[in-house]
Amino acid sequence: MTRRRVKSLLSVATALVAVCAIALLAAGCGGGGEGSGGSTQGGSEGQGGSKKVSYRGAEATPPKAAPELKLDNSFGEPVDLSALKGKAVLVTFIYTHCPDVCPLIVSHLKTAQAELGAKADDLEILAVSTDPKGDTPTSVKLFLAEHGMVGKMQYLVGSRSELEKVWSHWNVVSKPEKANPDFVEHSALIYGIAADGKVTTLYSSSFKPSEVSHDVPLLEQQ
Repeated sequence: MTRRRVKSLLSVATALVAVCAIALLAAGCGGGGEGSGGSTQGGSEGQGGSKKVSYRGAEATPPKAAPELKLDNSFGEPVDLSALKGKAVLVTFIYTHCPDVCPLIVSHLKTAQAELGAKADDLEILAVSTDPKGDTPTSVKLFLAEHGMVGKMQYLVGSRSELEKVWSHWNVVSKPEKANPDFVEHSALIYGIAADGKVTTLYSSSFKPSEVSHDVPLLEQQ
């Protein structure tokens, strides 16, 4: 499955947030743009003369409360997104057997963590499975180890019915590829959730690590 074969299945932003520059995010699973197309108006004046926070990811206008996300991680531990308020959180949707896009997303997230240094301790990364059949505890363990993300990212799994409920909340599309059912066509945005629990930024699958490392400290302040 090459990137050209991975079709954009993104219907996500309309139900969650109105996003400026959403056209630049529409590359979706596989991506192709030069970054996420977020705001670059550094230090612009907002209402009341206060400086507007400027993200490098595409900004939600206005930010909206993150949808419900309750699943077990690959170690069988319950994870509830609402319990992570006070921290910056990144949520993405991937699967372990993905040959191209998902490993790229995880690699860029790892690079962003390295760029953040000690500040990465205040960042929580949640990867939600789009493949309930293939994402077993064993495959997830191998995937996290292979990409150097053990202890750096929680991989959330579940039954198909459990995951479909989450996909529905987040307007994520996930379905077997027609040409090869072992591969999955799925939405591939990364959601930046601020400390107040609101979806505040969005990143395409081809995001630059520097976009995330720039935005995370800002998300922590909200």
